[in-house]
Amino acid sequence: MFIKMNQNNKILMLATGNSHKVKELKKVFRELDIEICCQPEGLNVEESGSTYLENARMKAITVAKLTGYWTLADDSGLEIDAIGGAPGIYSARYAPDDNQKINRILNELKGNYYRSASFNTFISLANPIGQTIVESQGICKGEILEAPSGVGPGYDSIFWVKEAGMTYARMPEHVKNKIGSRGKATKAIVRNLKCCLS
Repeated sequence: MFIKMNQNNKILMLATGNSHKVKELKKVFRELDIEICCQPEGLNVEESGSTYLENARMKAITVAKLTGYWTLADDSGLEIDAIGGAPGIYSARYAPDDNQKINRILNELKGNYYRSASFNTFISLANPIGQTIVESQGICKGEILEAPSGVGPGYDSIFWVKEAGMTYARMPEHVKNKIGSRGKATKAIVRNLKCCLS
């Protein structure tokens, strides 16, 4: 795998406008000598793919071509076994806001003791001309609680991770970066960028 970044212009664009995601990813990449930038304001790439990877790849390629910078994009979703893997790629659009998303999930699982679930993240890295260079996947397994615990974005407050003994919402950043789906998926990307910047 060959990746070459301009040593005088080490900029990595994040194809997202999600402030929580930007904050999380900046911490993961802080060990690298590169500048992390958020995609231009007002830019919105429609997630019309049928899989997480298709959506991540689409966003990375589009933003890379438009900005002329190396671009990283991800697509993540919560999959709940008892409801056929839903909400899946529709996680962000399952309801108008986070409270309604959580309430919908809890209502759909009401009285169900089978509550296993997983957070899934796929990441795609594209070069400035829109070629996909590296892609990775991360999975974090857990279960859905009957009531929220902690405060966090999305479904974090109802997703319990046995390995951590807490919900995503209560996880310190260093724990989430280690065992969370986005943290796992990002590690492979960081390793590749380390090689090209050394």
